[in-house]
Amino acid sequence: MSSGGGSVLSARGDRIARGAPGLLDAGFALYVADPFDRDLNPQGILNLGTSENKLCFDLIEERLTRPDMNYLEPKLFQYSDTQGTRSFREEIAKFLTDYARSASQLNPEHVTVMNGCCAVFSTLSTVLCDPGDGYLIPAPYYGGINSKTWLYGGIQPVHVPLFSEMTDEESHPFQLTVEKLEAALQRAKAQGIRVRALILINPHNPLGDIYSAQLLKECLEFAHRYDLHVIMDEIYMLSVYDDTIFTSVLSLDCLPDPERTHFMWGFSKDFGMSGIRAGVLYTRNHEIQKAVNQLAVFHSCPGPVQHVLSQFLRDRDWLDKVFFPTHKKRLKEAQNILVDGLADVGIPVLKSSGGLYVWADFRKFLRSQTFEAELELWQKLLDKKLLISPGKAFYCYEPGWFRLVFSDSVDKIYLCIQRLEQMLHSYTTEPVTSTTSSTADALCNPEKNSSGKPPSPLEKDSSGKPSNTPEEDVSQLKNILVY
Repeated sequence: MSSGGGSVLSARGDRIARGAPGLLDAGFALYVADPFDRDLNPQGILNLGTSENKLCFDLIEERLTRPDMNYLEPKLFQYSDTQGTRSFREEIAKFLTDYARSASQLNPEHVTVMNGCCAVFSTLSTVLCDPGDGYLIPAPYYGGINSKTWLYGGIQPVHVPLFSEMTDEESHPFQLTVEKLEAALQRAKAQGIRVRALILINPHNPLGDIYSAQLLKECLEFAHRYDLHVIMDEIYMLSVYDDTIFTSVLSLDCLPDPERTHFMWGFSKDFGMSGIRAGVLYTRNHEIQKAVNQLAVFHSCPGPVQHVLSQFLRDRDWLDKVFFPTHKKRLKEAQNILVDGLADVGIPVLKSSGGLYVWADFRKFLRSQTFEAELELWQKLLDKKLLISPGKAFYCYEPGWFRLVFSDSVDKIYLCIQRLEQMLHSYTTEPVTSTTSSTADALCNPEKNSSGKPPSPLEKDSSGKPSNTPEEDVSQLKNILVY
């Protein structure tokens, strides 16, 4: 309140200011205040919760020392096209045509460059939806999307709940089907929510799953039937570390509704440049791009950065013979080390093929099958200076799942396993307490409903509740194979 009695903020400003940080943001803030450093702070927080790719900095560093990177001219320091410099958009179009195996040559006029995919989500959702509208999104999912779509546009997620228990018709846990999309859409309609879009993350975050070409086509056909926009987040497109075939939406030769299909990608994950802040939107819809470009002036990528990134994309010999083969090899090696280490302490993980993380099952370590117990376990891990991400941060409908990032040095992965083992050993011998620890509860406790589920716009719906299976005896834990 101001001294005159009126609010210093607009209603919109007040709504934004009152927004609570998500669990991922809160966990990262704790890490920033006490970061692990092998020499300077060896007892600091070890961060395997933030999805950053630290495996190939040596390759990036070496490439940055070459003469073509050391280039400055006046136009790079002057105002440029807010859509992105023409030369950079041309390189992006060529790169995505080849590496996304596009069905046809991509048009640089359909490319918009912004300072990260967060900006792409914010602007695109704002121009596609009105306040109060909803977007379908399979849950669990990267929880940061909520704030990106809500802060500007006031848009709400409509969850499509996925579960680890498979039905007779399903082939793997947390499987997405068109039937689940249909059910979620109809529940939203019954509650008066206008659904405008479907967001798909491929490869998936946090599951590490890769959608088959057939499932992609079915989802696109579903969206077309209901005139929904499809936002394809393919930020991990080139971080596939096994022989699974990745199908980009750009590679499909006949889209059901190309004017409502929008692709996004960036340099944060596949190139390990999360601090560079460069995201890409590709849309064929002229009116949508026109609206997005009006907002892009607030989210532009600096000219020198666009030049440097153009040089990376242009050097196909280095990409094909050095960077991407090494990147894939190191991803697989790091993933194997983490999965094997987790197995040694009795923690199974979901089988995955892409991304920088594994989706691990800690359910047998929970004091009860509730999200309060999950946050208590998360806090205990933080007390032992280990940050991983709880399933609640991804709006998972089953308590006890955690995401662990493996795209870091081998010694940090081994240290993670060591701290994890020590914590779980002491935790399972502690007497059960009835309260959730302070940091997790005070910083990061979104509204809860009576079942302990993450909040959902489909709150009143009685289906899709997490199963409350009896707690397993942790004293009987054995090494468990990957699902």
